[in-house]
Amino acid sequence: MKFVVFLIDGMADYPLSELGNKTPLEAAKTPNIDKMAKKAVFGTFLSLPDKFPTSSDVANMSILGWDVEKCYTGRGAIESYGMGIPLGPDTVAFRLNLITVQNGILIDYSAGHIETSESEEIIAGLEKEFGCEKIEFRSGVSYRNLLYLKGKEFSTEVVYEKPDSSYGKSWENLLPRPRTKSGEITSKALVDLIYTTRSYLESHRVNIRRIGEGKNPANMIWPWSGGKKPNMPSFKELYGLDGGIISAVDVVLGVGRLGKMEAVRPEGATGYIDTNYENKAKAAVDILKNNDFVYIHVEAADECSHLGDLANKIKVIEDCDRRLIGTFIKEFERRIGGDIRFAVIPDHPVPISLRDHTRDEVPFIISGTGVSSDKKIFKYSERTCLEGKYTHLKGREFMDLLFKDKVG
Repeated sequence: MKFVVFLIDGMADYPLSELGNKTPLEAAKTPNIDKMAKKAVFGTFLSLPDKFPTSSDVANMSILGWDVEKCYTGRGAIESYGMGIPLGPDTVAFRLNLITVQNGILIDYSAGHIETSESEEIIAGLEKEFGCEKIEFRSGVSYRNLLYLKGKEFSTEVVYEKPDSSYGKSWENLLPRPRTKSGEITSKALVDLIYTTRSYLESHRVNIRRIGEGKNPANMIWPWSGGKKPNMPSFKELYGLDGGIISAVDVVLGVGRLGKMEAVRPEGATGYIDTNYENKAKAAVDILKNNDFVYIHVEAADECSHLGDLANKIKVIEDCDRRLIGTFIKEFERRIGGDIRFAVIPDHPVPISLRDHTRDEVPFIISGTGVSSDKKIFKYSERTCLEGKYTHLKGREFMDLLFKDKVG
């Protein structure tokens, strides 16, 4: 038996009046998911437990069944391992967004989804101008970068605000601050860097060019969610199966690498609406040649939700159905064949109306070999899953259900 999870980041939403009281998932044309739903079980899963940030690192770790109480330290650490950079015992890694501020307001958490080549040039300049024995800047994908603070004096005890949750707010009211006394040195270092790098960024040639092209400049850094090396059991220790992860973004790849899974960023995977869905599907089939399980993560719906871009959110859901799921099914049948079980699930909701993550339980379906139909439900959506047999799952219950001999 082979197993696959299609993780459509931020897909879950609320009904919208402009869609006739439908959600984007309900409005989207999804023939491949509809076919799965004809013989599937339905349910909901709590991916963002209380006391933890409402972020994708927590949500994806939760869905995959790791105990976040024991394993979670902060997003920056997970992304560092996703980039293949291990952490020393006295290093704290922070996620570092390149953002746009205007008239004192945070107006864009991604600097217009800045191109990776542009971001690399900016981060290289920041490292040259401000990097030192204690401070290091590393480039990632697009606006998603890393900041390392190195030394025993630095701590994860910092209160931070997520930039993608802070649209339209005064950035000076969002600055990092100490959670406890041990976080005072760290929060001061972060705030100092935010201020001291501003003039450099404003005059950087990449930003001057972007402004000339009518694009948002990357005129501020925003460090958040610092962490030290997590202590995670391997995926095989959890389930006795070999697994792999497909994603464009370092945070999901980092979860996989920390869990000793095969982690792949396929060519053309961008983390946005222009991602190469077909290459993701083909790479997932490649993984299943030598593994029991693959987790295919798509970031784009989350990005569209934060931008309030309803049309593209619906398009992403439809692209996931046709170009990702449809291609995967054809490639699997052609190249491997045999028993397979599917699941479709978002990691968390990002309602278009809020442009922010919520703690609502996420809807899922499980279909395929050994799955009996719920009988009364035949369409996958946020509302139908509330009527399913497997509601209010948490912890590793979703994955344990996926791997049961018989489901139904």
